[in-house]
Amino acid sequence: MTGANNIPAEADYFLKPAYIFVPSKPTLISTVLGTCVAVSLFDKKRRVGGMSHFKYPRIADPGQATAHYGNVAIPTLINMMVDAGSKIRHLEAQIFGGAFNPEYSQEDVGEENVELARMVLKKKGVKVVSEDVGGEKGRKLVFHSEKNETAVMKVERLRPSDWYPYEGER
Repeated sequence: MTGANNIPAEADYFLKPAYIFVPSKPTLISTVLGTCVAVSLFDKKRRVGGMSHFKYPRIADPGQATAHYGNVAIPTLINMMVDAGSKIRHLEAQIFGGAFNPEYSQEDVGEENVELARMVLKKKGVKVVSEDVGGEKGRKLVFHSEKNETAVMKVERLRPSDWYPYEGER
């Protein structure tokens, strides 16, 4: 992916589960999702973006609150964008992931994660402009933080080599 004048992003960053990243320079943010959900935010006016990646929908105990949970990760991402100079009215969101594979679990945590993301974004006044959610396949995605472009690749199985640091064939 390239910038406005065919200039590549300045950096690459692999977003692990329970992490939130708002880069200070154009960055290709990549991640791998199964039941987890990634939310990208993009400031249309400032042309900057960031992303969160969470595993579970919510945690009620403030002492246990971490970015593993959507009700912590999404508001934190919004606050990080606002602290960096964004205004809520200029933000737009994309939601990715939330797969359900009954071979691995009878509980559809993925759907709960997606519903939580939609609810929090609506409550915070951030418009969702795109979703690639649900189904039974995992996803690999790459988000360009300056262009608000995302490539999503659906995969049958997530392999250890899909995770950073990458090893073997991908």
